[in-house]
Amino acid sequence: MKHRIAAMLTGAVATALLLTVPASGAGSSSSGPAPQFNLESRGGPKISLAQYKGQVVMLNFWASWCGPCRQEMPLLENIYKKYNKMGFTLIGVNVEPDSKAAEGFLQQTPVSFPVIYDKDSTVSKAYDVSGMPSTVIIDRKGNIRVLHRGYKPGDENEYLDSIRTLVRE
Repeated sequence: MKHRIAAMLTGAVATALLLTVPASGAGSSSSGPAPQFNLESRGGPKISLAQYKGQVVMLNFWASWCGPCRQEMPLLENIYKKYNKMGFTLIGVNVEPDSKAAEGFLQQTPVSFPVIYDKDSTVSKAYDVSGMPSTVIIDRKGNIRVLHRGYKPGDENEYLDSIRTLVRE
């Protein structure tokens, strides 16, 4: 029984390590300069990554049909409110071809951070997003430092650790 529990824990730790990929990993597609974009935003002008130069930027790729995305959204709003005055911004990147469902969700779960629409998945592909949600954290120099796939309760603490570190750099 002890061996089975140890094997399960080892598997869980290995899975957790695979989900949070430090950008400095050799051969990792998450290292190097963050791909630039310029996309339509929710109720406003287009948003480009370049306009946030010098800030720590978190890109959160999400969809309204994604349960973990829905669970994570209020937590992301809290992170944004707490750190946005410290040189940090969060951009929600909705990946649905039709933004109507996203709009409906955002009516029920309002957020104050910018939301952009990646209707043709151009930005998602550029950031190697393969599932929802996916979170990318970019440092002040414009380099990808964290690529986090998926969400489970507690992952927001990893986001906070990364944000606190990068805001201080």
